[in-house]
Amino acid sequence: MATVRYMVKDVETSIEFYTGHLGFELVERMGSAFAIVEKNGLTLWLSGPQTSAARPMPDGRSPESGGWNRFVVEVTDIEALVSSMKAAGIALRNEIISGPGGKQILAEDPSGNPIEIFQAA
Repeated sequence: MATVRYMVKDVETSIEFYTGHLGFELVERMGSAFAIVEKNGLTLWLSGPQTSAARPMPDGRSPESGGWNRFVVEVTDIEALVSSMKAAGIALRNEIISGPGGKQILAEDPSGNPIEIFQAA
């Protein structure tokens, strides 16, 4: 099993995104500060601004959402999922692209964290 921690701006909004659009299940919630969701062996920790993981580093930098590192959610019908995500107003960083291994697109969770949606060839 793999665990990923994502810094999020709002835990409740993030829970709704991951469970409502990507099929994750809510495992645990610690008030409005932290939640754990899971899907297919991936455990995702949603850390809000109140968690210890959000405290500034000794050099003054603060952990924040966004960036380009991501996990991949494999799907069987990328076009249908992307269509429903667009209808829901979910931010997408690009359009569906095709390569030798399949099709992919980068979606953003409500805090700007990227998720690669991938359909194998």
